[in-house]
Amino acid sequence: MANTYLSRTMNKAENTDSDKKFSYSAWIKRSSLSDACIIEGYYSSTFHSQLYFDSNANLTLNCASGTSGAAFQIVTNRKFRDTSAWYHIVVAIDTTQGTASDRAKIYINGVQETSFSGATYPNQNTSHQFNRNGNTAYLGRRTGGGVGLYFGGLMSHIHTTIGYTYDASAFGKTDTTTGEWEAKTSPSVTYGTNGFFILKDGNSVTDQSSNSNNFTVSGGTLTNLKDNPDNVFATMNPLYRTTNVTFSNGNNTITSSSGSWNAPASTLAASTGKWYAEGKATGYNHNAVGVTSNPSGANTGYPFEIPGGYGYKFYTGGKTTQGADNVAYGNTLANGDIFSIALDLDNSKIYFGKNGTWQNSGNPTSGSTGTGAAFTLPSGETYHFVNALNVQAGGASSQWNFGNGFFGTTAITTNSGNGYVGAEGKSKFNYPVPSGYSALNTKGLNT
Repeated sequence: MANTYLSRTMNKAENTDSDKKFSYSAWIKRSSLSDACIIEGYYSSTFHSQLYFDSNANLTLNCASGTSGAAFQIVTNRKFRDTSAWYHIVVAIDTTQGTASDRAKIYINGVQETSFSGATYPNQNTSHQFNRNGNTAYLGRRTGGGVGLYFGGLMSHIHTTIGYTYDASAFGKTDTTTGEWEAKTSPSVTYGTNGFFILKDGNSVTDQSSNSNNFTVSGGTLTNLKDNPDNVFATMNPLYRTTNVTFSNGNNTITSSSGSWNAPASTLAASTGKWYAEGKATGYNHNAVGVTSNPSGANTGYPFEIPGGYGYKFYTGGKTTQGADNVAYGNTLANGDIFSIALDLDNSKIYFGKNGTWQNSGNPTSGSTGTGAAFTLPSGETYHFVNALNVQAGGASSQWNFGNGFFGTTAITTNSGNGYVGAEGKSKFNYPVPSGYSALNTKGLNT
């Protein structure tokens, strides 16, 4: 969502509790760990009402009073640094409560947060400025106090109830089989006249409550990805490489700015099963893709010169691993070409493809025979997808598709726009996925 934000001006009269009670619920997945505003409900030159991550990855809730000054501020001790998972955040405000700490609550994944580096609670019956009639609400950025602070990442199931307060159990529940916290897709809540429910399924900014309080995409482009709170997809992990590599488009696009090797690895990994991923070469010189069982070691340089790395070089068409670099294997890749990786951990084989053709006459469904496989991998290891980048001979960048259905910001259009789905049934790829292979997402890992 970087540089993308939504807005709506509140324009309806509310009930008498609208300035004392409200709830905000959102599922978010961070891509960037810089300062980022989730929602702004009010801003003046002195005070503001915002929910945001600060530069230390703490969650901060500020709220201006309905008359003047600051009503309250809460800053968590918890750090929100996981770029591989969805967080469910609920803010519940009810200043009519007799106990100060009951007047402002924050829930994370269904559990009330109680550890704060700072907590100034509102006085009883204090009015607030969050989403008040006449204010403009912004999702994904703030308008002052450091203009911008665009939220880098994904958002889903955004609810605001005005004049009514609910805890996390109104918007989420525990799955009785897995024990995981999950979204209630149609919660039974009262929204108030300015309340809303957007981003329910995909990127629709049309209000799904009965209020018709639709939002507007006021900047950037809102992209509809397959990644959602119910099915988390692998991306490239910025925590493995924090310098010399730029991560964008939900951490699925990576670009190197260094003349030395950099090797981001995927957030998710697997030790068994069959997995498929693909991507577009957008800076092909000194670019190699593959897998590694040593993502921390790969972070320090070329991942295919250390144990556990097995790759395919764009600029030579050779396969590469420790002690056997650039062995003849397949064709070179140029800008715009699409690479495919089929990782068969049930038979310890890996295959590489170019533009829908498996190199070396490979057959990813050949099982233990491993027809045309690039490598036979050591069994019992856990493997991440990995991309080695080096700008010595030109640009070095890749646009990965782990099943989200995009190369960068360009949607897949093959198969009449439907793309092709992995065995887990919840992905979208440019080329047909070999039978039995899944996207690397939580649905696939739990199948």
